[in-house]
Amino acid sequence: MGDDIEEMGPVDYLVVEFPGNRMTGEGFPLLVDLVDRGIIRILDLCFIRKDSDGSVTALELTDLGDGLDLTVFEGASSGLLGQDDLDEAATALEPGNSAGILVYENLWAAPFARAMRRSGAQLVTSGRIPVQALLASLDEVEATAPGGPAAD
Repeated sequence: MGDDIEEMGPVDYLVVEFPGNRMTGEGFPLLVDLVDRGIIRILDLCFIRKDSDGSVTALELTDLGDGLDLTVFEGASSGLLGQDDLDEAATALEPGNSAGILVYENLWAAPFARAMRRSGAQLVTSGRIPVQALLASLDEVEATAPGGPAAD
């Protein structure tokens, strides 16, 4: 990946918690579709479990449940994630739950990112707006808008 770093798009990560260690696998085909369509490239995908005593265990794909065929994700490891990253991700989990940790390149944004780097621009900050916060904000706007529920 060393020489290709200048060609890459932005890299993001997600930690998705599965309460009670219940994974349905419903999202995995959608993830594969994003890869197949060239929207993202998976750099790392791993799973952890946080036991009731707070200890963290890395899970193998074969440990993830009956009926989930995750062989398509085997080998999805760039080496970017270390034990310290897994431990940090686990701080966001409730004991007794598991999580998937996904590190991915935004291939769709790579041409824009390359153009910005060539022009000398640099990213100084970024962030995400959680869907719940967005919905709450939209509800507030609707409630205070003329003719909205607050106007009654």
